[in-house]
Amino acid sequence: MAVIPFRGLRYAGKDLSRVTTPPYDIISPQEQKAFYEMDRDNVIRLEYGYQFPEDTGDDNRYTRAAAELRRMLEEGALVRDEKPCFYIYEEIFSHGGKEMSLKGIIGAVELSEFSEKKVLPHEETLSKAKADRFELMKATGCNFSQIYSLYNDQSGQLPRLINSLSEREPDLSFEAFDGLWQNVWIISDPSVTGEISRLFEDKQLFIADGHHRYETALNYKRYMEEQGAPGGLWKYCMMFLVDMSDPGLVVFPTHRIVREIEDFDGEKLLAAAAADFEITETNRADAEKLLAGNADKNAYILYFENKCFLLTLKDPAAMEAALPEKGPEYRSLDVSVLHTLILEKLLKIDKENMAKQINLTYTRDAEEGFAAVDSGRANCVFLLNGTKVSQIKEISLVNEKMPQKSTYFYPKLITGIVINPLTEM
Repeated sequence: MAVIPFRGLRYAGKDLSRVTTPPYDIISPQEQKAFYEMDRDNVIRLEYGYQFPEDTGDDNRYTRAAAELRRMLEEGALVRDEKPCFYIYEEIFSHGGKEMSLKGIIGAVELSEFSEKKVLPHEETLSKAKADRFELMKATGCNFSQIYSLYNDQSGQLPRLINSLSEREPDLSFEAFDGLWQNVWIISDPSVTGEISRLFEDKQLFIADGHHRYETALNYKRYMEEQGAPGGLWKYCMMFLVDMSDPGLVVFPTHRIVREIEDFDGEKLLAAAAADFEITETNRADAEKLLAGNADKNAYILYFENKCFLLTLKDPAAMEAALPEKGPEYRSLDVSVLHTLILEKLLKIDKENMAKQINLTYTRDAEEGFAAVDSGRANCVFLLNGTKVSQIKEISLVNEKMPQKSTYFYPKLITGIVINPLTEM
């Protein structure tokens, strides 16, 4: 796998806590407005600009992003590194009552088709999001946020090297908008960057978060080839790369909120589910703990009308009968079981419905799901355990893709740490 250093664009003379943001696709309209007002050079103006009803082909969120990028470069708010660099990136966060650290390295990864099995996906994507990101790339010629990917280094050489290079004080250190501490070490010594690239040569990469951005980068590469564009920076995309054994890897579950089902009857749903699931009544206060205690099974919490139940799959043969065309890696996933045997079979929420989020929405906060039901905004909520990192690798290696919203890697990576220009500037 070709992973190389690159000359990133970085903020100069700016308070990074005021110009960086979360990934664009988790930013609410209220947060978007707040980031806009926080600093005139905030990366929100590049990554996720305002959209107006009167927008035209010549004046829209993409053309305005390009104009803002030119302005920031001209005014010196953004400056390009003189040498190709790798950027070691660490986030400090709390989880399960203890402080944790997620540490990896940001580099430029050569784009390859999934069929080449150098970079492997694990999740389905939506065309609307890819079209949006493609227009932004065409207008600006940049990656503004890094794709989050995993690699497996059984020798431990890469993690040891990354840790040794980050023993000194970080070059950048700041507390982000969400209260998490961010540290960055800039690595530009050619002998060291060359060694990092060499160690990645035999590695496969597994996309953890950012499938839309990777597929968009592939589309952009094809577009540039069709244009006969010179150079080759657009043949790469920016990635944050983490070893699969990193102790800071955390995958949260993404719960399913079911809404607007006509004539929904929770008791009838339970009775129908009993054909495939053991059902145990519980209470809301103990639900998440009980679910976590059954993480080795296909287990779920179903909540409706202030009633709470644990559902546990009786026999994997039910999935073999329902999805004979799929392999055991896919059939054993919690999300696959839930979608196939309950959402599709019993509630008639098909894949197109799920993709359009007609009767299904997602949350990683169990209390938000409970509240949606209590308020009458939802019929019921299903709580799930988080997908295991090992399952992501297994699914990727057999060329399967999980249903959308199967994983939620935490913490989310900050946008604006470094920007990857795909053309000379």
